[in-house]
Amino acid sequence: MLMGLTLTACNKNKQTTNEDMNTTLQLTQEWDKTFPKSDKVNHKKVTFRNRYGIELAADMYTPKKAEGKLAAIAISGPFGAVKEQSSGLYAQHMAERGFLTIAFDPSFTGESGGEPRRMASPDINTEDFLAAVDFLSVQDNVDAEKIGIIGICGFGGMAVNAAALDPRIKATIASTMYDMTKVNREGYFMSSNSKEQRMEARKAMAAQRTEDFKTGEYKRAGGVIDPLPEAAPWFVKDYHAYYKTKRGYHERSGNSNDGWNVTGCQSFLNQPILDYANEIETPILLIHGEKAHSRYFSEYAFEKMTGKKPYTSSVSECATANEIPTGKYAGSYKEGNKELLIIRDASHVDLYDDVAGVIPYDKIEAFFRENL
Repeated sequence: MLMGLTLTACNKNKQTTNEDMNTTLQLTQEWDKTFPKSDKVNHKKVTFRNRYGIELAADMYTPKKAEGKLAAIAISGPFGAVKEQSSGLYAQHMAERGFLTIAFDPSFTGESGGEPRRMASPDINTEDFLAAVDFLSVQDNVDAEKIGIIGICGFGGMAVNAAALDPRIKATIASTMYDMTKVNREGYFMSSNSKEQRMEARKAMAAQRTEDFKTGEYKRAGGVIDPLPEAAPWFVKDYHAYYKTKRGYHERSGNSNDGWNVTGCQSFLNQPILDYANEIETPILLIHGEKAHSRYFSEYAFEKMTGKKPYTSSVSECATANEIPTGKYAGSYKEGNKELLIIRDASHVDLYDDVAGVIPYDKIEAFFRENL
């Protein structure tokens, strides 16, 4: 009886950790990435839960022969991709350079949990980054004071939002970022930025919700269009070249297949995620391609964080500009510990993988070594 009481008392006081949680996820154990496996790092699958109870799946990459507590980086994106694509590539490269890294599938996507599938939320997807920090901060081989994050494409915006919310994140990179709330509210280049157009979008979402409820299933919006029309915008052709070809196709990627639910991004219409970007005290590095259709999202984020425009004729408003006339960088704009780096001639998708050879891994490593 005494032993039973003792065990009861110990169990009552014991905090549940992710190691105590039996995973309910079906995780693929074979290497099924869109990039080759490195012989310089160790790889394993891990899981952890966010504060909504959704179990997330991640690939952990650890430098071989690593000793002691390491600086760590959590990586996710692009929006509609899976960890077997861009985020895993970034994670493996950074592990080769000495960091412990995880690339995770956001809630409702890939191998991660969450029902119904293919839903997105500015709150939950920001929380996914925070949950990754929770997980990393209790690993025996991680220095909890040296944790950074990388968000790619739409998860670049989520990463900036996470940095504004959680001071445990000591350094943040957003690569080829989208602000998903901005593009849903305003359309590309503010092409649908009126209350009337937003109301039409709300009405369409509302009608789709009714239809989904009647049928008992969520209609998918479709991934990257295929076959590709000749009249498709060049950036759509860019997406197709990645998601719909051997280069980047993955069976679990929404963009490679049937996309998000039609109502999957409904809440983005009303929820701007960069409102408190100006209160971020930790370092931020924004990386974007010079020719990317999405470059204005990083420029907008830089202005939100610093109050300074990276491109302006007004010297009084302009950030410190270090124009680089030759080499791989088209421009570097820095204000305090916030920096916008423009990659010469690069498109949006050029920063997804190593095909164009323009992802600035040396710069990324230097940024994290200085700030972690």
